[in-house]
Amino acid sequence: MGGSRDPVAGLDPAELRDLLARGWLTHDGMWFDEAASALGVEAANDLNRAAIRAMVPFEVSRLCRALRVDPTTLGSAAAVARFVGAGIRLVTPESVSSHLRVDARDDALHWEWDDGECFAYRGMQRYGWLEGYRCGVIYRIECWLEALGVRPRGLPVVEQCVMHSSGRCAGDLRLVLPA
Repeated sequence: MGGSRDPVAGLDPAELRDLLARGWLTHDGMWFDEAASALGVEAANDLNRAAIRAMVPFEVSRLCRALRVDPTTLGSAAAVARFVGAGIRLVTPESVSSHLRVDARDDALHWEWDDGECFAYRGMQRYGWLEGYRCGVIYRIECWLEALGVRPRGLPVVEQCVMHSSGRCAGDLRLVLPA
């Protein structure tokens, strides 16, 4: 790091974004592992979901501003899927978002991970928490949908790790769209 040139100024924007997004995911995984080790996996799940629910209104508001989307204009499953897909690409590194497909199916948001590619699944597997882990990834998307007003609270939510329980992580989240 000799010289007076700022090494950060030379980073490519995509490289910087990837570094920051990977840092967030690493922190998230380490936080869960430490919380589960100290408090038990069920308490870690409860805290994780409470933090996600508390964070989402801020996150969705910021995503709407960044993507220039008025949530009241999301009147179709296709529009919701485009928003969610773009949001995922913004908050995760390309190495993660490239393995998750989101699209519209009738009045539902369909998600599907490439086989074995969910980062949370791999992390929970690495640290031995798969048996008790309650999926935070799809729960976060469910909370986004609630914040957007297209999925009321109280609809069935994804609980366990779908990849662990079925060998494939895919599903549909029913939407309640404006008439």
